Amino acid sequence: MTAIMIQGAGSNVGKSLLVAGLCRAARRRGFSVAPFKPQNMSNNAAVTSDDGEIGRAQALQAVACGAPLHTDMNPVLLKPETDVGAQVVVQGKRIATVKARDYAKLKPQLMTSVLESFERIKAAHDLVIVEGAGSPAEVNLRAGDIANMGFACAADVPVILAGDIDRGGVIAQMVGTQAVLPDLDNAQIAGFLINKFRGDVSLFDDGYKMIADRTGWQGFGVLPYFPEASKLPAEDALDLPTRSSGRGFKVVCLGLSRIANFDDLDPLAQEEGVDLTVLRAGQPIPGDTDLVIIPGSKSTRGDLAYLRAQGWDIDLQAHVRRGGYVLGICGGYQMLGQVVRDPMGVEGTAGEDAGLGLLNVTTEMTGDKRLTQVRATHAGSGIELNGYEIHIGRTVGADCARPFAILDGEPEGAMSVDGRIIGSYLHGLFTDDAFRAAFLGGFGVRSGQLNYGQVVEQTLDALADHMEAHLDVEGLLALAR
Repeated sequence: MTAIMIQGAGSNVGKSLLVAGLCRAARRRGFSVAPFKPQNMSNNAAVTSDDGEIGRAQALQAVACGAPLHTDMNPVLLKPETDVGAQVVVQGKRIATVKARDYAKLKPQLMTSVLESFERIKAAHDLVIVEGAGSPAEVNLRAGDIANMGFACAADVPVILAGDIDRGGVIAQMVGTQAVLPDLDNAQIAGFLINKFRGDVSLFDDGYKMIADRTGWQGFGVLPYFPEASKLPAEDALDLPTRSSGRGFKVVCLGLSRIANFDDLDPLAQEEGVDLTVLRAGQPIPGDTDLVIIPGSKSTRGDLAYLRAQGWDIDLQAHVRRGGYVLGICGGYQMLGQVVRDPMGVEGTAGEDAGLGLLNVTTEMTGDKRLTQVRATHAGSGIELNGYEIHIGRTVGADCARPFAILDGEPEGAMSVDGRIIGSYLHGLFTDDAFRAAFLGGFGVRSGQLNYGQVVEQTLDALADHMEAHLDVEGLLALAR
């Protein structure tokens, strides 16, 4: 065994989940297995054991493998900062910010890094399960491709094409993909599977056979929709909860246009006593909200403007006047201050913007990026907590005298005099069960004794069971070479 790759006939067909399930299934067979995604585009990143960053999906897949997170698992990570530009992270470290039109010029050197990382991962494990990006049917992007067939051909990895029947048109997705791919790319495809079926699977027997007959590909099964996926960390902000249940402690998160590292929200969403809603553009902050979270952002000044365009700055002032609480995490913490300065144009155009003025702090962006896993002590409860930092910028000011936490003997974060406005650079806080219970307890909310890590592990096992029951997992793994 060496490697197998899951590509999609379209975006969001469930590739990340399929790879996670196969990783867990292979691990349960006794293999040393690791995930790999040549190129990912996401602002939801995880900090690795070697102090770099990878996409959140690969972090979950690593958990499924029982393997420590490593930058080689996702050697190229694109983090969008504007509609036309993104930060390029290679093997865990930022190398540049480029416009989409200029990205193609980097691809030849990026393929070298991708293959280097792949060879290291391959040498360290029995099996590597690779995830594609988007769809190989985007043949207009084939030249210089490092994410799909460009990688598969260069590394000689067999491909399984996954289609999403939940959206409709899956027969056209599959047959059409074969029709537009060049012969060299088609030769890499070893088979197909169908994902996200709802209802009686036998009703698709004719469609399944039609795909196999039209393409000549081997079918590996139809996978019914897996509703428990919502218990796993989401990589796409569109998967975050947007509807209120109307029950419990009401938490509202502002859905920023460049929202980053929103995995902070996943454990809160599973607490029985918490009603979590992520606001979309144009939605006001409800008047009965208890806590507003301003999350991380890949573009702090850009999202400050976005926040104001939604009228959320006015809503926040009213929320605070009513006695509500506000928690700003990372970029959200920076926004809470008096001013955000970016003299070198690290996140875009050089300049400065007034902050929300809810904390007496100021932030200046710097070229250095802090990437590290941390263990800190919550200043309010004395509870030790695990988290991570992934940010640029330095924040100082009078309210830092009332820190959120103590980190390496130094104060971290800030609080207002009345304690209702809180800012911190620490991500991953709420995955720590003891801290989450203490934090919610401060608002009179009793935690449901949720063991978040255990829920993730149990859900990954359930996912593997689900795939074993409906797909030819043994046949899929046997394709690896």
